[in-house]
Amino acid sequence: MFTGIIEDVGQVYRWQMRGGSGVLTLATRLPLEELKIGSSIAVNGVCLTVVDKSQGRLMVDVSPETLERTNFSELRRGDPVNLERPLRLHDRLGGHLVTGHVDGVGVAEKVQRKGKFTFFIFRVSPALDLQLVPKGSVAVDGISLTVNECEGGCFSVAAIPFTLKHTNLRGRRVGDKVNIETDLIGKYVQRLLHLKPCQSPASKKS
Repeated sequence: MFTGIIEDVGQVYRWQMRGGSGVLTLATRLPLEELKIGSSIAVNGVCLTVVDKSQGRLMVDVSPETLERTNFSELRRGDPVNLERPLRLHDRLGGHLVTGHVDGVGVAEKVQRKGKFTFFIFRVSPALDLQLVPKGSVAVDGISLTVNECEGGCFSVAAIPFTLKHTNLRGRRVGDKVNIETDLIGKYVQRLLHLKPCQSPASKKS
């Protein structure tokens, strides 16, 4: 479990594709001595497992499912990536509950600077659009953000200068793909609303 508060913007050091999967090596300033082999880490909002580490770099395996659901297939050497270590039970929850299980990919439709804020509009699939509400939470490349508005398959968010400086949002442009994880609570509510009541064997016979 994560919070969506980015700890470091690392860089893609090496990206080795192996058929339908891959091995991603990242350069980072995170304290690697605190990361054990087998530990989880969120990379652009995707929960992955550390399989090796050395000299300011860590390595993670990327499954075919992850490649299909995320923007990882478009990563190139030198690209910035948002990194966050898992939430500890005694930590403050500064953002919102983020699982690291990306729901899909969004596309930047508009990037606009207004005063000290930068506004982003992202287009998402109809399935994800149903899970977004104004003033609700959303994780964009692992960043905990508040939905300003959502309509017609798009939603908007506003990034403060601190967020731009400390995440890879600062380099996002129109047409870029980002990983989207909708709010966990919203997904449960949607699921419950679409469930039909269970029927007992007796009621089925009648």
